[in-house]
Amino acid sequence: MTTLVDRPNSALLVLDMQNGVLAQAHDRDTIVATVASLVARARAGEVPVLWMQHCGEELPEGSEGWQYVSELVPYPDEPVLRKSYADAFEETGLEQALAERGAGRVFLAGAQTDECIRSTLHGAIVRGYDTILIADAHTTEDLSRFGAPTPEQVIAHTNLYWRYHQAPGRTAGTVTSAELDFAAPGRS
Repeated sequence: MTTLVDRPNSALLVLDMQNGVLAQAHDRDTIVATVASLVARARAGEVPVLWMQHCGEELPEGSEGWQYVSELVPYPDEPVLRKSYADAFEETGLEQALAERGAGRVFLAGAQTDECIRSTLHGAIVRGYDTILIADAHTTEDLSRFGAPTPEQVIAHTNLYWRYHQAPGRTAGTVTSAELDFAAPGRS
């Protein structure tokens, strides 16, 4: 389905599951456990796992906040790609890493829903990837004191609009971790 040539494979993309990002995240422990189980399933099915790690003023490289949470440890052969922008494709080696693995379909999990998850969803689909959001494997912090919706509402809204997202020649949609089949396209 992807519009990318010779890309029959899937990949699991884990975004920013870092100490500083998850410090105040909604339902942190449940989301981390869900992502850990997805990583284990991907590895067991020989589906590539690619890790994104945000760097910036609030997450200086090498700091404790910048480190991945202790429950999630990338294997040495799994790329850990540094990023400075919300869209994981911007000025990173992500496209090359996906191409090397023949991946034309990406499954997204991680944080934060209203920033890096949303930006990367859109970045992937406009670049030609089939892009599936794992509905129960992403989270955000509570920014309602600044006028944002609550985390539950942000997550629900993102799942709702991505479930029905469309693009010519590509598949978008959501699946839950229980429904996930790395070999099958998501529901659109």
